[in-house]
Amino acid sequence: MNRQMVRDAAGPVDGGRRYDVVVIGGGAAGLAGALTLSRARRSVLVVDDGRPRNAPAEGVHGYLALDGTPPRELLAAGRAEVRRYGGEFADGTVVSAERDGADFRVTLADGTGVRAARLLVTSGLTDELPPVPGLAGLWGTGVLHCPYCHGWEVRDQPIGVLATSPMAAHQALLWRQWSDDVMLFLHTGPEPTDEEYEQLAARGIAVVDGPVAAVESADGRLSGVRLAGGTVIARRALVVAPRFTARAGFLASLGLRAEDQEMRGTVIGSRIAADPTGQTSVPGVWVAGNVTSATDQVIGSAAAGVRAGAVINADLIDEEARRAVAARSTPFSAEQERRTAERVLGDGRHGL
Repeated sequence: MNRQMVRDAAGPVDGGRRYDVVVIGGGAAGLAGALTLSRARRSVLVVDDGRPRNAPAEGVHGYLALDGTPPRELLAAGRAEVRRYGGEFADGTVVSAERDGADFRVTLADGTGVRAARLLVTSGLTDELPPVPGLAGLWGTGVLHCPYCHGWEVRDQPIGVLATSPMAAHQALLWRQWSDDVMLFLHTGPEPTDEEYEQLAARGIAVVDGPVAAVESADGRLSGVRLAGGTVIARRALVVAPRFTARAGFLASLGLRAEDQEMRGTVIGSRIAADPTGQTSVPGVWVAGNVTSATDQVIGSAAAGVRAGAVINADLIDEEARRAVAARSTPFSAEQERRTAERVLGDGRHGL
């Protein structure tokens, strides 16, 4: 990509241009925020690296009226909607965001820079999977983590749960809702408590001791779980608990760093902290989606993007009103005289 400009499908965007809002990340949260802001007649640039987290999945689920839509199809439709209202896009990866006077300067990996009055960070997270051979290649198809995203698709099939944290027993009980054939592989996870063993037994969930050596596949689909001793147990789906790591290292230059995110007393990853509107501790910077809430599904991330977009627009309106009041109360100047002449006389002012 040319260092002097960011390329958009609709044409080149000057690398020195200033936008009302730069949205970092073009997933559901970013596109929903950009759509809200573009419809509010704000100048918006969405910077995205084209690597949607849910790309391996066959469809987006739980999204009202769009259930089952392929992820890239949903994003393409969202981009078209944002462009309809004047929003622009840049392909690239943001490496830093810094103060530039009253604005922010966002720098991409190729050196391109753009300025913005406000930032909406929707860069998502990275799923860090357990180091088990064969696991990564089946991520999003036979290797899963969210029952509300994929449970229906593997209903009544043999399901395994790979224990790597104290939440494993809870995961097994959760997935039992979708199948009566669920096994908990203890792997590197802690031994279940007596209460958990009782719950697992009562729900007919078998517990398998020992580490898992690999995940087996056939014809591109998960076929079984191989134990360290060589035994292969047939499974059609394997549930894992990734570490959800916020993609937000570029915010360190603004003093924003990720903190631990917990669920049921267990650290599940990291997040950028924010208030319910998405506003961070740095004035002018908002976050939405999985970068601040790892458990949000696509529809939840989109809703967070809409909410943040509306609050950002209100914040800009407040600032513009303050500036207008200040300008109105200043002594009459040559600049004000020029503007008054333009408003009153238009082209007729020439020669006066």
